[in-house]
Amino acid sequence: MAQPKLPNLSDNEQALLYQKLNLYNRGRASYKEAGAYLVVLPREGKPQYTLWVYSPLPSRQSIFYLCDLSADVHEALRMASTLCFYSIRSLYLTEYNAKRMQSRGDDLIPFGKYRGHFLHEILNIDPAYLGWIAYKFEPRIPKQARFVLIARIYHSAYLDIQRRKMHQKPTGTFLGKEGDRLENLTLRVTAVRVEDNPYKTRVRNGTAFFYVRQQLQLKDASGNCVALTVNARTASRHSCTLPATEHAYQVGETIKIASARVARTYMVGATPCTRLHYVRLQ
Repeated sequence: MAQPKLPNLSDNEQALLYQKLNLYNRGRASYKEAGAYLVVLPREGKPQYTLWVYSPLPSRQSIFYLCDLSADVHEALRMASTLCFYSIRSLYLTEYNAKRMQSRGDDLIPFGKYRGHFLHEILNIDPAYLGWIAYKFEPRIPKQARFVLIARIYHSAYLDIQRRKMHQKPTGTFLGKEGDRLENLTLRVTAVRVEDNPYKTRVRNGTAFFYVRQQLQLKDASGNCVALTVNARTASRHSCTLPATEHAYQVGETIKIASARVARTYMVGATPCTRLHYVRLQ
């Protein structure tokens, strides 16, 4: 692939950067066979470098957006090479190509709970659903068949990122074993997802009543990861929307728990996580 001229770098700095990038790519597969990751240069309206994935699989557009990186090329390459380090795909710098990189809606989800969202968004918030589209969803028309192929490309990028996590040293510990009683916990919310509870949602006289729940990811002062579910006590008239009477948890919020029990323990990549139930707040 051609090496573009990088903004705000001297010729010597640029030569050194490409030398390091070539060293990173040594021993990796050809982009014609395995595809590649592309760090795309900033452009008008997009001041940051962005990460894309190229695959030889689909017939038309074959370059798909993954995430924003940084406005600094060195930091952008550090971030991209860290994410993709355990992939067989090479990493290249390239300029934005509007014809090949502009979405035509082929990566837009047309059904289900994420209808109207792009596949790259689901890669970050619900990779399990992305895997379902890639390998369980049965296309009925040619456009859906291409949609499945694109989902498989995104899922392959997710697997590359997971390989990096598998090689990381475990961080944190379990808070206990299944059934243990815990007391006086102080936890900080790190992620919140609001979803419908499919077992409680009801339709009465033609009107849907949704009982939503908040899936919380938290950490204690030692960095141990904790998960718990907070069910809404009253119904909502709108899907994935908390009633006004319910407390909406926010990232960064502190929760004090008087007592809880360990529901189960599991690994998220290399990180131990403890799921709690029977939670009583202080």
